[in-house]
Amino acid sequence: MEKRKFRLADVVLSVICVVFVAEAAAPVASIGNSQYFWWLFMILAFLLPYGLISSELGTAFPGDGGLYDWIHTAWPDSRWGARASWYYWINFPLWMASLAVMCPELLGYVLGWQPGPVWSLVIQLAFIWIVTVVAFYPVCDSIVILNLSAAIKILLAVTVGVLGIVYVARNGFVNDMSAGTFLPSFDLDSLSYISVIIFNFLGFEVVCTYAGSMADPRRQIPQAIVTGGVVIAAIYLFSAFGIGAAVPTRDISVDSGLIDAVSLMTGRTGGVLVGIVALLFLVTLFGNMISWSMGVNSTAALAADHNDMPRFFAKRWAKNNMPVGSAVASGVVASGVCILGVL
Repeated sequence: MEKRKFRLADVVLSVICVVFVAEAAAPVASIGNSQYFWWLFMILAFLLPYGLISSELGTAFPGDGGLYDWIHTAWPDSRWGARASWYYWINFPLWMASLAVMCPELLGYVLGWQPGPVWSLVIQLAFIWIVTVVAFYPVCDSIVILNLSAAIKILLAVTVGVLGIVYVARNGFVNDMSAGTFLPSFDLDSLSYISVIIFNFLGFEVVCTYAGSMADPRRQIPQAIVTGGVVIAAIYLFSAFGIGAAVPTRDISVDSGLIDAVSLMTGRTGGVLVGIVALLFLVTLFGNMISWSMGVNSTAALAADHNDMPRFFAKRWAKNNMPVGSAVASGVVASGVCILGVL
């Protein structure tokens, strides 16, 4: 049976699923109205050129090796490919562990039950290994998951933005909206959030590793990156406006996320709306990790094929040629981090 191929709409939604981070706007909003300058500045100075570079490399060298393939092609006799693939891979299991830690709390909002340490660990490990097992199968088998996750991310961002508009219409802006407050702040606290914004713009190169699952990657990759990039920029700004307009800056901590923002905007720490948002947010975490795992695993596996990563990372499943070695390695490291967290 012929393997299903990504349509252009699927690739665009994959870009949104990979790059857009639903909880990103809340922490950045803690710096006040200067956030809008930094969002716009980084969209123009980083997101745009980064997207164009990824598009060019992804179409010039279509394949599942992504970042490693590009570096190894440019410098085949250097160790830069090994260094890049190692740093690229290790980021993923550490990130997966950090998102796994959020799952028990999200389930608590949904079910009205706060699990103890043992159940929390069980939930964290379940999240990690569900993501790991799904990564054993081709990305085209997960089109529904990626598309659903992208749609939910857009819905959550729009919901936050609309909540902000509704709040302002009823109560006015909670923060000072004078022109001077929109000027960029260059203190260390504000500048530190530039790294947060950059991190939340990463992922275009991941979508390039899906080239083998696309009907026409040379056309679909640039079209999807441009379209997805525009949508991502718009929904980041819209959700940032909603939070900045309706939540007092002093009430937003560096640990604030989507649930905290919705709670502050609605004046409720629980209830049906918060529970629904928590459930939808939980689904996006699966989508985020599944989409990233397939790109990262493919990159690490190709590096291992060239002896630039441990040979275990090159192990593939004979059934479908998927890089199960790197997937299992990610699951083991992420699990170890979560276990260490409760000891």
